Formats: sequence, C-alpha cells, structure tokens
Amino acid sequence: MFMKKIKLKTPRRLLFLFMIMATILLVSYDKTVLENFTIKTVLGLIILVYISNYLLNKISSGDRYIFLIISMLFSIGLIMIYRINSYLGTKQLIWIVVGVIAFFITYIIMKKNKNWDKYILLYIVAGYSLFFMTFLFGSATKGAKNWINLGSISFQPAELIKIILIFILASYYSKKEKYDQYKYASLGLMGIVYSFLILLFLQRDLGMAVVFYGIFFCIQYIYEDDRRLLFLNILLFLLGGLIGYNFFGHVKVRMQSWINPWKYIERQGYQITQSLFAIAEGGFFGTGVGKGYPDFIPEVHTDFIFAAICEEMGTLVGIGIIMLFLIFVYRGFKIGITQKDKFYRILALGISISFGIQIFIILGGVLKMIPLTGITLPFISYGGSSMLTSFIALGVLQRASEDIDENGDKNG
Repeated sequence: MFMKKIKLKTPRRLLFLFMIMATILLVSYDKTVLENFTIKTVLGLIILVYISNYLLNKISSGDRYIFLIISMLFSIGLIMIYRINSYLGTKQLIWIVVGVIAFFITYIIMKKNKNWDKYILLYIVAGYSLFFMTFLFGSATKGAKNWINLGSISFQPAELIKIILIFILASYYSKKEKYDQYKYASLGLMGIVYSFLILLFLQRDLGMAVVFYGIFFCIQYIYEDDRRLLFLNILLFLLGGLIGYNFFGHVKVRMQSWINPWKYIERQGYQITQSLFAIAEGGFFGTGVGKGYPDFIPEVHTDFIFAAICEEMGTLVGIGIIMLFLIFVYRGFKIGITQKDKFYRILALGISISFGIQIFIILGGVLKMIPLTGITLPFISYGGSSMLTSFIALGVLQRASEDIDENGDKNG
C-alpha cells in the first residue's frame, strides 16, 4: 500500500515541478509577466492542474496517467504560444482552464448516465444540426466555411461533430446484432458517414474530412463483418481524393508544395520550407526560448507550433513530445482492449484513433512526410474549440478507462 501511494504521488509531484520550472522559464523570457495578471493566471493553472490530478485519483478508478501526459503537453504548448504572442498565450491559458473544467464535467456526466449506447438517433440529429448551423451562420476562413463566430469567440463545430461520429459508431457496432436484422444497416451507416464527409467537402474542410474518414475506416475494419464494405470504402476514398484534387485549387497547391517546396519557396512552398529551416536551426538543444525566429513561419501558433518548439527548445524536446503522444495513444488503445463493455471499448478505440490520426497528419505535414492539411496539434496548438473538444474527448476516455477487464492492469 505504501509503495502504491508513492507510485501515484511521484508523477503528480514531477508534473508540479515541471510546471514551476516552466513558469520560471516564462518569467526569464519576459519580465513584464510579473507586472500583469498573467503570472497569477499561470500560478492558478499550476494549482488547478495539481488539484485536478489529485481529485481525479480520488473520484476515478480508471487510468492514472493520461491526464498527467496531457498536462505536460499543454504546458509546453503554452510556453511556446506565450513566447510567440503574449495576448494569444493569455487566451490559451483561459481555454486550458475551461478545458480542464469541461474534462471533469464530461467525466461526471458520462459516469452518471448508463445508457449512452441507446441514443444513436439523437447523435445523428445532433451531427446534422451542427452542420446546418455551420452553413447557416458560419463564416469563411482561408477558403473554408467551417467557423461560427459568437461575438469575440469563434467555434469550429466539426471538432464536436468528430466526437459525435465516434458515439454514432460505438452505438451502432456495440449493438450490431440488433441492427443486423435490417438488410442494409451497415450501408445505411456508411451513407450517414459519407454524408458527413460530403458536408465537410462542401465546407472545404478537407483536413477534418481525412480525420473523419480515418476514424470510420479503422472502426469499420475492426468490427464490420462484411469485408466487401471495406473495399467499397477504399474505392470511395480514392474517388473522393481525385475529386478533391481536381476541383479544389488549394489541394493542388499543397501537393505541389509537398512534392517540391524549394521550387515554390517564395509562394506556396514558403511555409513548409521555413518550417524545415526552423527545425534544422534548432538542432538537438534549441536556440533557447526567445532566441529563434518562429514569426518567419506563417500560422506558426496553430499549424506549425511543433516547428517553433523544435527551433527554440530543440529536437530532443520535439522527440519528447512525439513520445508523450505515442504513450498517450498507446494507453488509449490499452483502455479499449481491456474494457469489458463493448460500447466503451469502441469509444476508447475511436477517441485514440482520432487523436492518433490528427497527430500523424499535422506532424507529418510539418516534417514534410505527407501533404500539409490545416488542422491543429492536440493540446499544443493555439485554438479554443480544439482545446475544449480535446478535453471533452479526454473526459470520455477517462470514463472508458474504468470497469476494465480483471486481467487488465489499470495503472501499468
């Protein structure tokens, strides 16, 4: 019992020490932090995270480490965003606090209700409703009409629809025997998912469409009995890729900048080449916070935050971030594999797949492994709706980590 308490307390104390050191780093970079309310907010966040981890261990019998991992990630992202733009850094602080609160609210709501697998029609209606709201009230940003402005706050409904999609898939495949009595039930599900993809295409939000497709294909691959539907899914994806390439000009631009960015270094290849320069400039140990030139990279606080981190904090920190993400996704899959309830098993797998695909797409784009798409790096990039929905998904995953199989190890 004594060793177990030490095991649970040590990571929390190390996180507390890490965040204190991060605050000192922030102050050493910008002395004006001490003259405004930012330092109070940072210290408040440290206390909130420490207390949150403590309370989580008290109220949840599930995974002990996913929240700790995420706390490390958003702390690193916060330092970099504040260094790039102190105003955006302060806003990011507020969103993190809101996200942590949303995490606990989501966990408690998920814990109280035992019938989440029975609301598939409600999830479908909610998904279409959010798409309808986007088309009706949305505003175009960088050619994509995927944001709704509520005063000074902007929200991307597709981030929430992504979670709703996972609930739809979990509700369907957890009760597949029930739906098998209908001859074309699986085709109907495909129709719903592809209608979501078409709506994303109409919004010109192709990055999110890839994430949606990846979630659906992976869950379908695991749980669909009719393997012909997998081949149909692949053919439709290839067809969609051809349509996107031929009818969306910015897709061609991104393909050109991926294949040979140096040829277009002054135009469409400028962003990716500056990203590669920044990563190379940082080396293993970085130039130091405040001593790099992240402002040379367009949209550095969102799409290219990883390049800025590698430049000023070093490739070793970049590798550390990748390792933290790998551990996080691994634990998500482990939760899914050891979960007794099929609905929560699919939820855990779906959320882990969602994070894994999103992380691979944005890191692959920044490192020029794949064509770049405009999505955020979870918990690190600047963005209110992304931060909030990521914490909501984390709350669902925390709930799914409970009631695992007796042969599963909750903490190991």
